[in-house]
Amino acid sequence: MPARIQLSHGDGGKKTSALIKEVFYKHFGNELLEKSRDAAIFALGDRKVAFTTDSFVVQPIFFSGGDIGKLAVCGTVNDLAAAGAEPLYLSTSFIIEEGFEIGQLEKIARSMGDICRQVGVSIVAGDTKVVEKGFADGLYINTSGIGVVMESYIPRDLLDGDEIIITGTIAEHGTTILALRHGFQNEHICSDCKPLKKIIEHLGEALCHVKCMTDPTRGGLATVLCEIAEFHNMGMIIEEEKLPIHPHVQTLHQILGTNPMFFASEGRLVLFVEKGQGTKICRLICEIEKDAAIIGTVISDDRKFVRLRTPIGGQRILTILQNEMIPRIC
Repeated sequence: MPARIQLSHGDGGKKTSALIKEVFYKHFGNELLEKSRDAAIFALGDRKVAFTTDSFVVQPIFFSGGDIGKLAVCGTVNDLAAAGAEPLYLSTSFIIEEGFEIGQLEKIARSMGDICRQVGVSIVAGDTKVVEKGFADGLYINTSGIGVVMESYIPRDLLDGDEIIITGTIAEHGTTILALRHGFQNEHICSDCKPLKKIIEHLGEALCHVKCMTDPTRGGLATVLCEIAEFHNMGMIIEEEKLPIHPHVQTLHQILGTNPMFFASEGRLVLFVEKGQGTKICRLICEIEKDAAIIGTVISDDRKFVRLRTPIGGQRILTILQNEMIPRIC
């Protein structure tokens, strides 16, 4: 661990994981926290409750497909969805730099309110702080959320043959921010930022076949697959030709020499489903998300490798993001 924080400590990859384990788990460690879920799940009376929190520092604040406010609400609602929970209430905190335009702040608050009404959640508590000009980059937002876990969702260990589903095309949020930073103008590249609540509701009782869920935000799909493999002591085979990637997203990454597997999605879920149930679950998801696909399987592997199989049959090992791609994507 270096003596000082680096930007790469915030990219969701290997250094983020090390920071969490070597600093925060060291002092905050407890059974719920160390499960490393998108949200903590615990009993409250006779129901299971999910609780999560997240902070958003994206730059630029406004981007194709959304803004920091939409991202903040969707990010927290989606972490609850990944825990199999029906979101109920949110809190939000704003850290605002002196000189920030009120009109922009109102636009951001409006987009947050619109998503809350769309999802059926309420922001019931909040806080506002203003710092001197030069001590923040416009606006930072924190959101926390609580929801009730659906009774049909029971997280459990992965086994050999379990199937892996992604609910749509990957890397669109991170690629949108990348394109803006590099000055690429492409109307076909747009953030996938949106709430995932409808998918969980649509699956309903079929959630009983889902063993684990997560959303591939910082660090992208490759990173979350590696994290799940490590946690469950299993390996995975991912079929490269089955990965849903928008052609314009793929083209931009080919131009820049970057890998979309490590770029964030903000409106996608990765589901790990019982062997033999993948087709059924994928068909249900495709009724509302046409690009959902079965992308691979869980395998027994003591080394916990995630292998990407190419169309010609070769394999390469996927790893957790180790070198920062772009900072401040969420």
